[in-house]
Amino acid sequence: MTTPKRSLRKIILLGDSGVGKTSLMNQYITKKFRPQYKSTIGADFVTKEVHIGDKLVTLQIWDTAGQERFQSLGVAFYRGADCCILVYDVNVLKSFETIQNWHQDFLKQVNPSNPETFPFVLIGNKVDVDGGNSRVVDKTRAENWCKSKGDIPYFETSAKEDYNVDAAFLRVAQISLASQPLNIWPLEEEMPSHCDLQRMPESISGSDQVPRGGGCAC
Repeated sequence: MTTPKRSLRKIILLGDSGVGKTSLMNQYITKKFRPQYKSTIGADFVTKEVHIGDKLVTLQIWDTAGQERFQSLGVAFYRGADCCILVYDVNVLKSFETIQNWHQDFLKQVNPSNPETFPFVLIGNKVDVDGGNSRVVDKTRAENWCKSKGDIPYFETSAKEDYNVDAAFLRVAQISLASQPLNIWPLEEEMPSHCDLQRMPESISGSDQVPRGGGCAC
């Protein structure tokens, strides 16, 4: 019988301030939505365990500041990333136009051995706003951008309505595992000391807030 394996994957959320990065992460982790969050200062992370095939995968999800003054800190937060989620607001054109900058900056900071195949996922968030009548970024435009970057997976979501959030993060877990089999060890063994992650308390399911070291940016 094959021994089950578990894997640690570091996931980075990038995008302009206000596009819904923190809301997406909190909806995925806690199934809670709050209309207002404080702006993220630097970066912070939470974790979630999911089963993918025969592996128990620990996703370490980093929520980063969207303000330009924090972008210089990127190299410290991006180091060791297994997948990058790019997020924009379908109702704000500028947030989509700057995705190209976030994509290029990430690759520059991380400098992966094969940038053409590094795993990215693009998320167009807030499709629920005004019943879709406020939308300014067409789905086809986003899909064409993804094709130009090597067929990056694309999801349209609503953190508020919990629409497509789980599907997006499941795809993130799958493609991050498919990239390079790093940080994998037998399930019955303890996590190596360097992978001793901050664990979310059991009471989180009854809380409106995710415990974090810094502020949050919706």
